[in-house]
Amino acid sequence: MNKDQIKAEALIEALPYIQRFRGQTMVIKYGGAAMDNDEIVERVLRDIVFLEAVGINPVLVHGGGKAITRAMKERGVQAQFIDGMRVTDLAQIDLIDQTLSSEINPSIVQNIRNAGGKATGFNGKHVLKARKMRYVQAKTQQEVDLGYVGDIIGVHTQPLLEAIAHEEMPVISPIGSDDQGNLYNINADVAAGEIAQALNAFKIIYLSDVNGVMRDPKQPDSTISHLTIAQIDRLKKEGIIDGGMIPKVDSAIEALESGVKKVHFLDGRIPHSLLLEIFTDAGIGTEITKD
Repeated sequence: MNKDQIKAEALIEALPYIQRFRGQTMVIKYGGAAMDNDEIVERVLRDIVFLEAVGINPVLVHGGGKAITRAMKERGVQAQFIDGMRVTDLAQIDLIDQTLSSEINPSIVQNIRNAGGKATGFNGKHVLKARKMRYVQAKTQQEVDLGYVGDIIGVHTQPLLEAIAHEEMPVISPIGSDDQGNLYNINADVAAGEIAQALNAFKIIYLSDVNGVMRDPKQPDSTISHLTIAQIDRLKKEGIIDGGMIPKVDSAIEALESGVKKVHFLDGRIPHSLLLEIFTDAGIGTEITKD
């Protein structure tokens, strides 16, 4: 079989998936080291534009933790994390908002447009209604003050739905606000889960620098291809799922229990991991379902 025939076979394999998912909303959370390399960013966003071109409605929620840490370091501020959650004071929340909403968000929107797609950027503070988080540390079970870190208590879906109706991909920064105008740093994984629930999304796809849930992070080939909620609970108790993976799987579980059909964890650095997961029989990374 020559190269052209292989390409044709790939398209034929993708056809039933394109037919099945056409018109469906998929929330994609994009973050981690997969956002640090311009070439990888352009490749990932082209893949997302492909979804848009075949009739899928992608909604992109982006992170930017590493860029925020760099900006803080330039100002002599040391980043502090508890269970993967960034501790945030008043000065830091303004810096985080600026980095996410005024730098990263417009850059992603422009890259999507450069790839031939249509996108509208949203500062999360206009979309995510939040309140200060009361957080209990996983290991100690003691409440800790994370500062201006928020829980989402509502999602303003109308502007997102209007963008989707006009075939414009919403691109959302993970910043929330309360009725008094206070800003809150929202974990991007959690934001993606809440937005997916509010939009009745078919899938959530987490693109980061980890290829799914692994039994041993030191072994790249230890990725668990499929998990259920019950299995996740066991892996958390065993300590296999910990740190920054905890908010990811917690938001995945909540979304699944609220009607989202599937959740996927993929390594965005792997070329076309998004397309391989959605449009091929084999898939890649970890798929999570309710049962």
